[in-house]
Amino acid sequence: MLALENIKVLDLSGLVPGAFCTMILGDLGAQVLKVEPPTPSELSGSGPSPKGEEKRREAAFFALNRNKKSIGLNLKPEAGRQIFCRLARQADVIVEGYRPGVVRRLGIDYETINKLNPRIVYCSLSGYGQDGPYHSFPGHDVNYIALAGALGLIGPREGSPVIPLNLVADFAGASLYGVIGILAALIARDKTDKGQYVDIAYLDGALSLMTFFTTDYFLNNIVPKRGETVLHGAYPYYGVYETKDGEYITIGCLELHFWENLCRLLGREDYIPYHFAPEHLLHKPEGKEWDEVRSCLKETFLTRTRDEWFELLSQREIPVAKVYTLDEVFSDPQVLHRQMVIEIEHPALGKVKQVGIAPRLSGTPGGVRHLSPLLGEHTEEILSELGYGQTEIESLRREGVIG
Repeated sequence: MLALENIKVLDLSGLVPGAFCTMILGDLGAQVLKVEPPTPSELSGSGPSPKGEEKRREAAFFALNRNKKSIGLNLKPEAGRQIFCRLARQADVIVEGYRPGVVRRLGIDYETINKLNPRIVYCSLSGYGQDGPYHSFPGHDVNYIALAGALGLIGPREGSPVIPLNLVADFAGASLYGVIGILAALIARDKTDKGQYVDIAYLDGALSLMTFFTTDYFLNNIVPKRGETVLHGAYPYYGVYETKDGEYITIGCLELHFWENLCRLLGREDYIPYHFAPEHLLHKPEGKEWDEVRSCLKETFLTRTRDEWFELLSQREIPVAKVYTLDEVFSDPQVLHRQMVIEIEHPALGKVKQVGIAPRLSGTPGGVRHLSPLLGEHTEEILSELGYGQTEIESLRREGVIG
């Protein structure tokens, strides 16, 4: 048994954040159907499925579309909308990632679908949400994290903000909050027998992730500055250090006993008092003593290689980790032990590697039941299940309604 077994999801999201959201639902057992334009867009490497048998290998390795089927469907003609409405009557969840107003113009918005299926959970992922002065603006992760106050706090004290990977607004603010909202709405449906609309904004999600950092602003009107707090690496007990071989390690001795362990190991018990204090959450350390501690640690870590320091510190109750390149990640023993790299057998391609499933459920664990589809691979199968005959299917294909 899978946790979301028999939950039917229609995926209209198109781009990566929506694809990641529905991938998680699929990994946990949901039956996910990607509803895609019959002709792949120029963004085929992102959310939409690749088209053509020659793209089978590309599709198989694209983990974001695993555990999904694909129907090529043009939603603009009436015949396409009618097919979608038939699918929606049987669905539990719809996820769409268009800009606000598009699904209404297509005639497949929440209000329309809710009349056909009052139990539907309809989730919209959009940059700024469905209302407000910015709701129609285009945007990407860098824009959302800028407005959320996150970008302004990322990077060194001197110089410009540093753009991180699009993990904050895209994958956390939209994808993960989308999953949370959908699962909460499904639980509520069990109590009310009614579905509901889930409005997910990338900006809202990114700002919600800032909750810890907003506390002192609301409490004392204190505005943290980039590169000046404990979590920015401004203090020597929490940071990144270069090693003898030109690689890097990270030290995270926020708790006093961890810092004591490091200082004693390095023979610098006199540095123990230079540790975390509440004001470090807001201000950069001042005084030459702090500079001395930082300088000493930098020089010390240059005396051994990254792997030597990791072996030494990890055995002494000191929070340490190597800074990996991506090709190193998937040979790490902890990553392997936790099955965060998995191999799926493909009948034609052999073993296909992908990132594993993060949520670990003891009773109903998730799994990869099948690899990603080609665009429209299941069109005829889905239409046959809806009651369309072969003659109708061929006619729809000639008219460009399906693909």
